[in-house]
Amino acid sequence: MKTTRHNKILELINKYPITTQEELIEYLRADGYDVTQSTVSRDIKQLRLTKTLLPDGKYRYQASPSADKGAKNNFSSIFGSSVISAENAMNIVVVKTFSGMAQAACAALDMMSFDEIVGTLAGEDTIIVVCKDEKTATQCVETFNGYLN
Repeated sequence: MKTTRHNKILELINKYPITTQEELIEYLRADGYDVTQSTVSRDIKQLRLTKTLLPDGKYRYQASPSADKGAKNNFSSIFGSSVISAENAMNIVVVKTFSGMAQAACAALDMMSFDEIVGTLAGEDTIIVVCKDEKTATQCVETFNGYLN
């Protein structure tokens, strides 16, 4: 659960200019994470998030390069241990996971922000990945299969 929450935090701070822990808590709760301020504070410390000055004089949370490396390791761990197979049909990649693991694997995939991916959708044991074209989908399958244990 913590790894999934950490991935969600990294996804949120990359997507929104989050300036306070309270804002981060609101976004997490909106996504179904029941967190307290102390939990978020620990997460920020563990992820080594920093605050960066914006042009308007406000500060926002940002992942340090080591947090990005940790996120890639988390992706590799989550994706590799959750996914059974990946294959493409035209520009769509169908990723089969162990039962109940599609949401976590999909969240990890979304957090990586692959440029080739237009969007994802997760069910119980299947992820649908929409790619820009058939060639890209084939490359995604090769990449995904490289992460499988």
